[in-house]
Amino acid sequence: MKINAHTALYGFIAYPAKHSYSPAMYNCSFKHCRLNARYLAFEVAPSNLSEAVSGIRSLNLKGINLSMPFKRDIIPFLDEITPEARQIQAVNTVKNENGRLIGATTDGDGMFEDLKSRGWNLKGRKITVLGAGGAGRSIIAAAARYNVREVNIFKRKNSTYTQLKEWVESIADKSETEFNVYPYNDDEKMKNTLEQSDILINTTNIGMTEKRLPFGEDVLESLSPNQLVYDIIYQPAETVLLKKAKEHGCQIYNGLGMLLWQGALAFNFWTGQKMPVEEVKKILQ
Repeated sequence: MKINAHTALYGFIAYPAKHSYSPAMYNCSFKHCRLNARYLAFEVAPSNLSEAVSGIRSLNLKGINLSMPFKRDIIPFLDEITPEARQIQAVNTVKNENGRLIGATTDGDGMFEDLKSRGWNLKGRKITVLGAGGAGRSIIAAAARYNVREVNIFKRKNSTYTQLKEWVESIADKSETEFNVYPYNDDEKMKNTLEQSDILINTTNIGMTEKRLPFGEDVLESLSPNQLVYDIIYQPAETVLLKKAKEHGCQIYNGLGMLLWQGALAFNFWTGQKMPVEEVKKILQ
């Protein structure tokens, strides 16, 4: 469909933004669904966030995706956020609804939707999550919505450790899912927990630029062939963690599926239509 005066504009805001796969994903989807819309990536310096949000309103962009460092900082500029976004105090998707900017989060649900699409029944599963940054918190909060039985979180014992424990307790109070928080450097606890886990999820950035494991070599011995190891990193496609887990016979997935399915949820949030997942998957691969 040709660009004209009626073409709706969507975009991605991040710093940096030039690496994004999102334009290819969404423009493929708009074309497949015969929607008169286009998607662009906008590299916005952190100091210019206020002006960028004003631009969304004044230029009537219909929706945006956000990445670091804006997922938290944009919230004061929005008119409304969904209960899920309020729970984790982070937004990765914004819809412009007749001038009202509504923020949502699709990261955590995107990862679990990816697992569901691959045939994983999540009910009653025990999972271990490494890290509790923005993506980690989104996954932790989403776990209860997917009837996960137990979530064990390993976080570095820094100034935000107690705050995270209190936040996790607030989620546990409203859920049947059991949540536990442990210090990241407790190798014995991590080994014991991994032995009993069905799924290990790495949400740290260890492995993205550094070719190393997110834990000590001895922890690897807790992995077994009946387990799944999921690394939300997708560049590189196979981190050291995934490579080592594969050598232990584990099933492995990188974060490309999470990227796809969080995008599918955002596309539906904006348009009310289903993303052509199989078509988009071909582009990402």
